[in-house]
Amino acid sequence: MTGSFTLAYVPGVTPGKWARVWQERLPETPLTLVQVTAAEAAEKVRSGEADAALLRLPGDREDLHAIPLYTETTVVVHPKDQELADDLSVDDLAGHVLWQPLDDTLEWASPPGQPPVERPATTADAVEVVAAGVGLLVVPQSLARLHHRRDLAYKTLTDAPQSRVALSFPIRDENPELVEHLIGIVRGRTVNSTRGPQQEPAKKPQQQRRGSAPRQQQKPPPKRAKARRGR
Repeated sequence: MTGSFTLAYVPGVTPGKWARVWQERLPETPLTLVQVTAAEAAEKVRSGEADAALLRLPGDREDLHAIPLYTETTVVVHPKDQELADDLSVDDLAGHVLWQPLDDTLEWASPPGQPPVERPATTADAVEVVAAGVGLLVVPQSLARLHHRRDLAYKTLTDAPQSRVALSFPIRDENPELVEHLIGIVRGRTVNSTRGPQQEPAKKPQQQRRGSAPRQQQKPPPKRAKARRGR
């Protein structure tokens, strides 16, 4: 199979293992990985700049399919020298300033803690503010790992909203076969899965009946020469 495929992904998502499987199964179809912000991931797919995207839910799903893959643990990022319990609840954040960046994908009914004066533009900006000793940040665990610093730590927030990572592609998909290959890869299907595109199985050679030997064309016996009578 030829052509190409562009897969966008948001920060914190690591598509490398899936890209390696793609290369093994579809070596003639290059897979291009493009990191995008959480805010622009859906639009990249709708505009056709990417054939599919690994993004976080909830989020913009207009005209897009979204297949949830896994749910991330939500954590609280805090200065390392700040004493906090290992497992926190939303009530534990009541006395703290809680930064909520504009690219936040967690869906809060009512954000806990004290509201900040302004919202940082990105998660990376919010991490810098927390590192300066001001307030806390609630994010999916993969983002806490992505922005890890020696002066910061994070703890699990048990009753917070969670972020789900999903594979998203257009409802009007014009290349369903490649998308189906990718769905099979991210869901861990084998190459011979009945739900994905498969190679036509090779025909088995016809087996001979047990105990029967292959028939060979037998040559007729040579004619015997007649003996001559003596005179």
